[in-house]
Amino acid sequence: MKVEIFSDVVCPWCYIGHVRFARAAEGFRAKGGTIEVTMRPYQLDPDAPDEGEPLIPALERKFGPNARQMTDRVIGTAATEGLELDYDHAVSSNTFEAHRLIEVAARQGLGREMAERLFRAYFSEGRNVGDTGVLHELAGEVGVEDSGEGAEEVRGQLGRARALGITGVPLFLFEEKFAVSGAQPVEAFAAAIDEVAARTGQTPITQLAAPADGCDDDGYCAV
Repeated sequence: MKVEIFSDVVCPWCYIGHVRFARAAEGFRAKGGTIEVTMRPYQLDPDAPDEGEPLIPALERKFGPNARQMTDRVIGTAATEGLELDYDHAVSSNTFEAHRLIEVAARQGLGREMAERLFRAYFSEGRNVGDTGVLHELAGEVGVEDSGEGAEEVRGQLGRARALGITGVPLFLFEEKFAVSGAQPVEAFAAAIDEVAARTGQTPITQLAAPADGCDDDGYCAV
């Protein structure tokens, strides 16, 4: 099963949804299913400056005095998933280069790991994910060799998101035609995965007894 996750690394609900979906996906894999996850870019504020600024004042300019109430709610929800969000030290900045780094990491089989590291850097460590020096350091921690490529792919996928009519994230796109929006509960993600599997003929078989002697694809037979 192919799943594309459209998200932005400065979106708290994307971080929460990322964690919840990963748990649901592991449950499907434990039943014998296969899921291939690809991170896709989305920019909530494509005009944000690379140099960054403290997040709370930026949110207050945009949402007014209710900004702190909004952050308190999401902090509480994140805590139930074991995530620590530190808005007081978070830095608002442009995320294009962060998305390019995720694209490079994906080519090396580390896209999800790179996205998770960027989420944590932004929300828990007060790092500026628009700073090239910070991104270089984070890439090294994950084991990603940044080739400097990926910008055109990111622009193309941002355009694809617009063409698909995506106006909010996270959005989980299954097999390019089934979509689930928002940071759903783990149970809702699990149900969606099972439904897509059933619709596309990918439902894992259920073992009714413990495996016994047999032969495998390599031609080996128990004797």
